[in-house]
Amino acid sequence: MEKENRERAGERPRENGEETESGRKGIRLPEAVGEIVRRLEEAGYEAYAVGGCVRDSLLGRAPSDWDITTSARPEEVKRLFKRTVDTGLAHGTVTVLWQGSGYEVTTYRVDGEYEDGRHPKEVAFTGELREDLGRRDFTVNAMAYNEKKGLVDIFGGQKDLEEGVIRCVGEADERFGEDALRIMRAVRFSAQLGFSIEKKTGEAIRRHAACLEKVSAERIQVELTKLVTSPHPDYLRIAWETGITRVILPEFDRLMELPQNNPHHCYCVGEHTLHAMKASPADKCLRLALLYHDFGKAECHTRDEKGIDHFYGHAKAGSEMARRVLKRLRYDNDTTDRVCALVYWHDYRIEPDIRAVRRAVSRVGPELFPLLLQVKRADLEAQSDYRRQEKLDWLMRLERLAGQIREQGDCLTLKDLAVDGRDLMAAGQKPGPGLGRTLQALLQMVLDDPSRNTKEYLLANLPKET
Repeated sequence: MEKENRERAGERPRENGEETESGRKGIRLPEAVGEIVRRLEEAGYEAYAVGGCVRDSLLGRAPSDWDITTSARPEEVKRLFKRTVDTGLAHGTVTVLWQGSGYEVTTYRVDGEYEDGRHPKEVAFTGELREDLGRRDFTVNAMAYNEKKGLVDIFGGQKDLEEGVIRCVGEADERFGEDALRIMRAVRFSAQLGFSIEKKTGEAIRRHAACLEKVSAERIQVELTKLVTSPHPDYLRIAWETGITRVILPEFDRLMELPQNNPHHCYCVGEHTLHAMKASPADKCLRLALLYHDFGKAECHTRDEKGIDHFYGHAKAGSEMARRVLKRLRYDNDTTDRVCALVYWHDYRIEPDIRAVRRAVSRVGPELFPLLLQVKRADLEAQSDYRRQEKLDWLMRLERLAGQIREQGDCLTLKDLAVDGRDLMAAGQKPGPGLGRTLQALLQMVLDDPSRNTKEYLLANLPKET
């Protein structure tokens, strides 16, 4: 298999550890990583930077972290370094603490049988780097490097990087059968790198997509978030085409089948969603809100006598659906609340008048309103050209007014009001629910005219209690 992979890559088989010129030029180990590798080598062991850090270095990107693989057993790693953490001894991983940072050092290993489609029943340590690399998911993640021997690329990962391809190491059916999450990881890496998925790998994804039912919601959530915040969130289309969303996000499949026969739109709801995500900055809450913003259209779809589609009330319905889905995928409460609020307000029509914008900012929330404007802009960008310039002019006026309000420091919430409940009671108002109603009425006065936000004015203009 190794020989076949090397021949496919158009290169002769490379011996373990043989240096490549591009490996020398493209990878620069951080000082701490180099020192850890050298200490292991001086003790008689092999050691390499491995996986994503090698991949990203060859792509000219700064790796977010550096992993090290070694022939040394965990107890030997612990003996060589003063400060370590037992991260996962059963799987051969020790975290070495070096100059205030942690670096995972893992013993070469081969995985035993995967009984649950998620975890190997057991692992066995090995002295062969090629066996360790052979258990990894994709060729682009199955390369190792050190300064002494250069790049070790047994499975053609460098060639796949050059050609922009995500390909399983060895047999794709085996890799996905071992860990079904790799199915999502393939699409996620494709989206992050802008790569295509190799034909046999894609076919295997389709065959094994149903196995994602075995994967925990938390692991699915991590991969989905990385996909939608990638440079190509629209690659969620690949997840739909290969049957992945049918398992993890069936609500999206309904959108891909839902037309929008309406002059404001040129795509079905699902394609509109993909284009809207692509048109937005890569903020997690923003992209998730755009993913879910039209979920309610499937429930609210009507068609009039002229054949025009309408989706009255879809924002509220979509917010409720988004909350159910976000909870199902185990998102945290803060993310869930922010995303659902953005979905709820995304279709909120705001007049381009400074008083109307103040009221809108107050209702939506000053922190959330800038994100809402970005949702509206991305939503607009994914629509048809019908009245586009008119819509853009309207949105730009909202953005300018919101910026003016922010620069002026206008009072927008009860906490910014010049009086509070204690002031009202000191002025003679009785404790109880009426205090809240009075404060809300005063806030509305201030939203109309921020100059009224003084203690003297507000106490002199208290509304009558009801």
